[in-house]
Amino acid sequence: MTPSRIYFDNAATTALDPEVFEVMKPFFTEKFGNPSSIYSYGRESRMAIESARKTVARILNAHPAEIFFTSGGTESTNTAISAAIHDLECRHIISSPIEHHATLHCVEHLQKTGEAKLSFVKVDEKGHVDLEDLEHLLKSSKEKCLVTLMHANNEIGTITNIEQVGLLCKKYNAIFHSDTVQTLAHFPIDLRKLYVHFITGAGHKFHGPKGVGILYINENIKIHPLINGGSQERNMRAGTENIYGIVGFAKALEIANEGMTQESAHIKEVRDYMMQQLSKTIPGVYFNGDPTGESLYTVLSVAFPKTEKSEMLLFNLDINNICASGGSACTSGAENGSHVIRAISHNPNQVTVRFSFSKYNTKEEVDYVIEKLQEII
Repeated sequence: MTPSRIYFDNAATTALDPEVFEVMKPFFTEKFGNPSSIYSYGRESRMAIESARKTVARILNAHPAEIFFTSGGTESTNTAISAAIHDLECRHIISSPIEHHATLHCVEHLQKTGEAKLSFVKVDEKGHVDLEDLEHLLKSSKEKCLVTLMHANNEIGTITNIEQVGLLCKKYNAIFHSDTVQTLAHFPIDLRKLYVHFITGAGHKFHGPKGVGILYINENIKIHPLINGGSQERNMRAGTENIYGIVGFAKALEIANEGMTQESAHIKEVRDYMMQQLSKTIPGVYFNGDPTGESLYTVLSVAFPKTEKSEMLLFNLDINNICASGGSACTSGAENGSHVIRAISHNPNQVTVRFSFSKYNTKEEVDYVIEKLQEII
């Protein structure tokens, strides 16, 4: 039987968990009060937000006062980076050439306006950050540094050792921001054991709603808001709170945290099975990043040999109701391909497809995709 649709683009966004939807529903209908209002309807909404904040803080081993709700990873990242420059007096940004565009475009803008110097740390062919080069950049900098490095790459899945990066930042008195959008709810994160000033998350990457994220701000630093206007989020983010989004975020994180061991084993099994089947059936195929080493178990970046047929690969997969990505979803409309693949590979004769998996995917779906790939290629 032909499946109606196979969704292998979970690094872009995930399906909303039905249990999360059930928790959100009352806040669309009867519990609609403005959290800033003093009457009972408003207080009910305020309590729901603060309860969600406590849930997130407990799971991340942070203090509730360190958790701020935002519209998603991009806003959180922009807030953290801008604050490091404007409030924490960082004049030198150290990042990598394979960061998400939310980070790259922000740091490049600050360089362009002359507000900060920008350096890129070296990355190897698997996408791993060169920690010796990072130490060299920190050691030789005359200005206070902001280090902004993602925990795991959204296109190739390579994981950066943020514990070691944190220790280097501590040694050289640098501010550290990590984009944890791909790892939050997929890996245990203990903020009391990490030297980090900011981390970011987005609910839609782990079966929560779109349009809601978090920014963790370490209690030892004080910053100003990026968005001004009201006193919401303890004066950190103006604007009426996205109550149903916030409630959904916390519930999705809770579900993911409780099922992490079981679900991560299942997802890794599906991903590894796809690697084996591809290696067996498609000549010349190889995998970007470090899928058998330090890597996201949810992501498989596949390099197919470039031919007339493979150049239309994504289009043909779509015709067969298979959802995958050419790089990150945030650049799927861009013509110039992936900046991540360009940074780690100089092979022009490859066509990259990112398959990314969730708890809802199965080996049977992999078999169908392999069958279709053999027909297409």
